[in-house]
Amino acid sequence: RSGLRMGHGQVIDAMMHDGLTCAIHHVAMGVHGDTTAAEFAQSREDLDAWAARSHQRAHAAMLSGVMGAEIAAVSIPGKKGATVEVRDDEAVRADSTADTLARLRPAFTPDGVITAGNAPGISDGACALVVMSEARARELGHRPLARILGHARVAQEARYLSTAPGLAARKLLERHGLGVGEVDRFEINEAFAAVTLRSTEILADGDSGLLAAIRERTNVHGGAIALGHPIGASGARIVGSLALELQREGLRYGIASICSGAAQGDAILLERVS
Repeated sequence: RSGLRMGHGQVIDAMMHDGLTCAIHHVAMGVHGDTTAAEFAQSREDLDAWAARSHQRAHAAMLSGVMGAEIAAVSIPGKKGATVEVRDDEAVRADSTADTLARLRPAFTPDGVITAGNAPGISDGACALVVMSEARARELGHRPLARILGHARVAQEARYLSTAPGLAARKLLERHGLGVGEVDRFEINEAFAAVTLRSTEILADGDSGLLAAIRERTNVHGGAIALGHPIGASGARIVGSLALELQREGLRYGIASICSGAAQGDAILLERVS
């Protein structure tokens, strides 16, 4: 007999089981997003506004050609020998607004604020970075984009994943004696809008003026809410995006920060190579 034997069978979604479920509390990561959003008084309106910003900025980056430096076109065989080239991320929705996103239902808890609109979509993706000494790169005839000055990591109680990127970035700044105002760009992975907003609040440490300035320098070309959050590729993507942005704008310092399962956080400090 083929197939399952007599008795109950269960199909486990590997992406959900291995990547999007808290191994400590055994709930979807989005449940933690909801509970901590309530604890930190994050409003649905603020989360949706940030999500709309992500889509709008990603769309603008596509139109301006900025995203072209980050995307390798994929050729797909079509009918009758024709070839279709895919050069744009299909998840970006130019028509997203806070009003349209407000119509979506909570995704994880009945009265929660995390929705399919202010969380990243399910997407495939891959990213590659080359890391080597500056001397070796120049020997091979290449100009490095940026140098890695340092790295920091933190671990929180598992439900507090929204705090991890901000805490890791703050630890990194303290380690290198830098002020938040000296960082020209932040890439904080949009695991949820709640993660990026809470992490920027941690970096601002109660200063509303500084908070506005930090957010203006964060994910300037959109983030994972618009582009997607392919497990295993997002960290490399935000580091690559940051290095390219520093070069493009002639800026000096940038920090890329990300959370992972069980509220681990990592941050990396880059300096543009001129």
